[in-house]
Amino acid sequence: MILICSIDALDVTLSSMTNPHAWLLSDLSQQKQNGITVFSTFACGGGSTMGYKLAGCSVIGANDIDPVMAHHYRLNHHPKYYYLCPVKELLSQQLPDEMYNLDILDGSPPCSSFSMSGNREKDWGKLKHFREGQSNQVLDDLFFDYLSLAEKLSPKICIAENVRGMISGNAKGYTRLIFKRFKEIGYRVQLFLVNAADCGVPQARERVFFVALRDDIVKPKLKLAPKHPWVSCEEATLDLQILTPTEIVETKFVCKTDLNWWAKTRQGEKYDDAVVRSELKGRLFSHKKLHSKRPSNTLTVRHCNFTHWIVPRKLTFREWVRLGSFPDDYKVDNPKIGKYIIGMSVPPRMMEQVAKAVISQWL
Repeated sequence: MILICSIDALDVTLSSMTNPHAWLLSDLSQQKQNGITVFSTFACGGGSTMGYKLAGCSVIGANDIDPVMAHHYRLNHHPKYYYLCPVKELLSQQLPDEMYNLDILDGSPPCSSFSMSGNREKDWGKLKHFREGQSNQVLDDLFFDYLSLAEKLSPKICIAENVRGMISGNAKGYTRLIFKRFKEIGYRVQLFLVNAADCGVPQARERVFFVALRDDIVKPKLKLAPKHPWVSCEEATLDLQILTPTEIVETKFVCKTDLNWWAKTRQGEKYDDAVVRSELKGRLFSHKKLHSKRPSNTLTVRHCNFTHWIVPRKLTFREWVRLGSFPDDYKVDNPKIGKYIIGMSVPPRMMEQVAKAVISQWL
């Protein structure tokens, strides 16, 4: 059974008409097309895809290893081509001619082994298993699988997104290897640190973007420094604060941690801040109480750790959609998987700004 934010289609449409930060999947058909073609690897639920479409591009297909992600991508985007397999398998497949004439090869190789909040170096080189239906993978190899696909397809431009941890500590050595590989396959690459909040997303999410231009194309260096006014949690979700009966059940507190610490935590703080004030020692670092007048903290797959700024409750799926800059009518099997998808995704409005910069300066 497919749910659309637990409300009917009329409510979704009215909501999108009353809030300037809301939009619909159907809006994509109104975008002026620029003829630029994109193929998206590690596509998840299509956050990047929607960003390219908002910028006027045609996303001809996508790839992911997770059948749940594949289901939701197809449900919302109806791609011409879709490959449910590891990127490495595309290297030995006969692919359509369109794939060898791409303007942009997009990719977001899984990056948790480089995240500042993970095990980092302890996980490098290890096989890891993620979600049902996926094979074990060495995450730090996947970026090079993406680059091997770029070598095979030879698109004009490669755009790859990853976590900020890629440019911190020992991971800098890994990033240097990526630069070296780009050069070997015939691309000039630049690296940018971008905050989603600067792209009009009501979420402070810092990500690095590798943007590479094929050597035979002569263009000046890319300038990428979006400066959109920041959008607060309150602005983005103001029209969503009257909850449906389903949402009341969805957002109720489910653990003693929230009951103990939400009221003692100030807006914009982690529960840890309140714990330190009370117990003089830190814990509960990942639990966050959002601030009404600021963008959200970086949304993660641990959606239960995020709480409302005024009311002692979790966030609704509709709020999660807005904070991720996803369309109001994005279809999911249930709110839990929907929040997971958004926590894993590149925010569409973020990718839109990156794509527009690349298009205007290089294409």
